Amino acid sequence: MAGSSAVLEDGSLLSRLDKGLLKLETFFAMVSGIAVFMLMVLAVWSVGGRKFFGVPLAGYVDWIEFAMPLIAIMGIAYTQRNGGHVRMDILIGQLKGRALWAAETLSVVLILLLMLALIWGSWAHFLRSFDFSAPLWSRDSSIDIGLPIWPAKLVVPAAFSVLALRLVLQIWGYGRALVLGLEHPVAVPMVQSAVEQAMAEAEHLDGRD
Repeated sequence: MAGSSAVLEDGSLLSRLDKGLLKLETFFAMVSGIAVFMLMVLAVWSVGGRKFFGVPLAGYVDWIEFAMPLIAIMGIAYTQRNGGHVRMDILIGQLKGRALWAAETLSVVLILLLMLALIWGSWAHFLRSFDFSAPLWSRDSSIDIGLPIWPAKLVVPAAFSVLALRLVLQIWGYGRALVLGLEHPVAVPMVQSAVEQAMAEAEHLDGRD
């Protein structure tokens, strides 16, 4: 078990691809965390500037809008890899063996279909904003200080594409478990009991993961 993520690993191609994609997902999640930290810095700057100097940070709302995709979207694949999204564990946890893997495979396939539609739509939304011939390559900008919007719009299809890759690996993992009747497949988040989750979180906090 790989720490608190409940994702098993071995030397198979699937597991190697899982660990390779995890590096990219971790980087995206780190960028998201940095964006959260920088928003806190900007909040202190804005409030402090208003209180002590009478000059708040210009375009504070613009910067928040610009950072929202980084905060909300960049860590989505990392969370999916670790099984951190909302799940029906009460129902799924009652299934065993091939019935469990069939249910997991079906759910991930449906998520992948949705994500492919969102990638297509968000990419089209980015293209409407991006223009090489326009100033700062942007057809639109924020209202207050004129930040170009296209970089924030590009984050969405990029992060969704990484999530789609993760979903493909999970379909592979669940499908392999379904066909072979595996009890502990690799590269997919395993359903944990409340006790197992508590133990994993304790290990994570102790830095033993």
